[in-house]
Amino acid sequence: MNAHNQDLHPILLGKGENPQYLLPAFGNRHGLITGATGTGKTVTLQVLAEGFSRLGVPVFLADVKGDLAGLSQPIAPHPAIDERLQKIGIADFAPTAWPVVFWDLFGASGHPVRTTISEMGPLLLANLLELNDTQEGVLNIAFRVADEQGLLLLDLEDLRALLHFVAENASTFSSQFGNVSSASVAAIQRRLLVLEEQGAEHFFGEPALELADLQRVDAGGRGVINVLAADRLVHQPRLYATFLLWLLSELFEELPEVGDPEKPRLVFFFDEAHLLFDNAPRPLLEKVEQVVRLIRSKGVGVYFVTQNPLDVPDTVLGQLGNRLQHAMRAYTPKEQKAIRAAAQTFRSNPRLDVEQAFTQMGVGEALVSTLQDKGVPGIVERTLIRPPTSRIGPITDAERAAVRSRSVVGARYDQPLDRESAAEVLQRRAQRPAAESREAEQRENRPARRTGSRQTPTEAAVKSFLRSVSTTLGREIMRGILGAIRRR
Repeated sequence: MNAHNQDLHPILLGKGENPQYLLPAFGNRHGLITGATGTGKTVTLQVLAEGFSRLGVPVFLADVKGDLAGLSQPIAPHPAIDERLQKIGIADFAPTAWPVVFWDLFGASGHPVRTTISEMGPLLLANLLELNDTQEGVLNIAFRVADEQGLLLLDLEDLRALLHFVAENASTFSSQFGNVSSASVAAIQRRLLVLEEQGAEHFFGEPALELADLQRVDAGGRGVINVLAADRLVHQPRLYATFLLWLLSELFEELPEVGDPEKPRLVFFFDEAHLLFDNAPRPLLEKVEQVVRLIRSKGVGVYFVTQNPLDVPDTVLGQLGNRLQHAMRAYTPKEQKAIRAAAQTFRSNPRLDVEQAFTQMGVGEALVSTLQDKGVPGIVERTLIRPPTSRIGPITDAERAAVRSRSVVGARYDQPLDRESAAEVLQRRAQRPAAESREAEQRENRPARRTGSRQTPTEAAVKSFLRSVSTTLGREIMRGILGAIRRR
């Protein structure tokens, strides 16, 4: 059965007064999963990932704690699982291992994920390097120079060589594009060093990630679940957020418009979403808002996962149609304000005190409101989330290795590629004048062409003898000629 012909049954999320579903046609209208630590956000994300995969929709998600790797293994029987299945009324439950591909920016827990400096672009790179406006301006000039001179920027070495080239020719480029100060170039170089020490050099290079490899289905028509190992990456929040935003931007730029499909073509889960918005400059926030607003027409659904709805700006929050919000703490005035604000975003239910429910729900319960017919938000219900069919929790190193060994993309990405790029081109240019200077010096000092006045003692004696002989012989010849003239 191929993915297109699979039954497009709604994704069962759980049960409140009524069963709660997410309709496939509105899966690309984005969503929000929130809740305090330990309330069940990860399991809810897991249930959604399984549901989309069952529909033949590929999924990309970041595994911050290592728990989501369990999607690759079937769940083990447990009395608590049986109890919840009975409460919700699920009779056809079957433990399932889902098609998973592991990725890792550092290449340790999955296939390496790479992009090039050129594909990242100056805006995202400036945010990653935490540059100020002046330094970002210099970085933009460097990218402009690379474009005009056909310099390929693949990795950090290329960018470092380009900045050195720009600094050496600062007077030329300043007259063309604006001031290029050596202090700004040095500051960018220092930030590159910090980035390299964090291990980011593994992220820049080739072979670069092909987006088509994130949009695959298995032989049974199930969407492949791409799991990014982020347990180490999340400790470098700038790199984590910039990578995920780059990936969203690439999807937005490369995918064609599809309007309102019967199901998404890809669903993207952004865990620890607050990292994207914390201290982000205004241009970057505007880019996020633009991508989220427009990418749904490309058939991509984006689901933000975070502890507090206030972590997401209002301009983005208003575009998230599917809400699954777990329990929240109300110990501080700020937390109480967040609960009131979250309660106001739901379509009200006269039989439910939403603010009170936020503080009373147990683990695995959530307030659920999804888009219904014609895209109208459903009435919020307190819902018992269904169990996933895959393992809840991490997997062993041996299990991870077995999944990686079955991957069809490993041969493409596991070995890095190093082709000629800006660093090699600029190095060759720098060596050319030096080589020409050395060659000229060698010509000047070559013995066979002695153009100087230096002679060996033997050469001097020979030349003196020849001069003497030639002078004597010349005198004898001249005397003979003059004597003949006189005799006439």
